[in-house]
Amino acid sequence: MAQITLSGGCLCGSVRYEITGDVRVFQHCHCWRCRKATGTGHASNIIMVPESITWVSGEELMRSYKVPGAERFRTVFCGECGSHLPRTAPDMSMAVVPAGSLDDSPGISPTARIFWDSRADWSCDPGNLPVWPEYVQQR
Repeated sequence: MAQITLSGGCLCGSVRYEITGDVRVFQHCHCWRCRKATGTGHASNIIMVPESITWVSGEELMRSYKVPGAERFRTVFCGECGSHLPRTAPDMSMAVVPAGSLDDSPGISPTARIFWDSRADWSCDPGNLPVWPEYVQQR
């Protein structure tokens, strides 16, 4: 997709990170877990390789929660302010960067909406993005 170098962090500024590398995909996820975790209609996630993330400060403040029974889903957040932060899949196959935690625009746009069949009926219109009923690994 694109190579990016950006910084981000939590709401209180205690946890800071940088990402550098190739973006695998940028998509909106409408699964029920992302909706519950964010309190919104979807999560906007940038998928990269785990080595793309460098923790600059506050890594010791990070907390995580793994959904019981979920193979890959967990949330990572600041223990001070609760802001969502990048996380890696347990099998280290990918890093998920919440786009809203970036300091600036990534300069790229989402390419799809996944788990569309799980979306909340009050959620946003798909616009001109393709929709997928479940997860689709793009590259």
